[in-house]
Amino acid sequence: MPQQKDTSRNVRRRIRAIEEPAFKGKLVIVEGVDGSGKSTQIRLLEKWLRHQHIPVFFTEWNSSQSVREIISKGKKKARLTPTTFSLLHATDFADRYERNVFPLLRAGYVVLADRYVYTAFARDVVRGCDPRWVRNVYGYAVKPDIAFYFRVPVDIAYERIMRGRPKLKFYEAGMDLNLSKDPFESYRIFQGRIVDQYESMVESENFTVIDGTLDIESQQKIIRQKVVDMLLGHKEVKYIPEVPSS
Repeated sequence: MPQQKDTSRNVRRRIRAIEEPAFKGKLVIVEGVDGSGKSTQIRLLEKWLRHQHIPVFFTEWNSSQSVREIISKGKKKARLTPTTFSLLHATDFADRYERNVFPLLRAGYVVLADRYVYTAFARDVVRGCDPRWVRNVYGYAVKPDIAFYFRVPVDIAYERIMRGRPKLKFYEAGMDLNLSKDPFESYRIFQGRIVDQYESMVESENFTVIDGTLDIESQQKIIRQKVVDMLLGHKEVKYIPEVPSS
């Protein structure tokens, strides 16, 4: 993938101007429905930041080793109530936040999160949980420095998911909500309602909206520039002139 001169050759030189003891970590998160392309983009961002020798830590939703097995068993039995479902994922988040996210932010890392609290704000509310209750559960979580929201029409996201997934899991399809007896139709309705929740948060949560229908390179270019601007906007960063290419 071609890279801009400023973001490929000079960002490393400028980042070196940061005084390490004073550098505080940055939190960059991605949100969006399944099939929005967010996971591809944050993994590309992670790879690029590592190439720039910037300390990076990646975390994703429902990945705590301590909790994942419990959540998996509960889903297989299809007996999770909306509240239980919400609390299990909140436990997963709390475990990862305490063990990794917060300590590494304090240590000066750029923490990248594939889904953050806004996933709960969207999914749990669609499942019927009280919005204020859900937000209180995650009230301790630090606000991200950049929250990328990948906006994509439900039909496009649906087609992307269906290309490689002949079956849908019970909760993934929103079958617990009795939206439709057909899992594929249930999934479409469920995802549409989640999109509505995300859209309601765009302004209040200061989302940086990315057009999820753009090609991968165009999206990544926008994302990298936003992240570079964030890092170079740190008060400890001093301007370092660009070195002319030979």
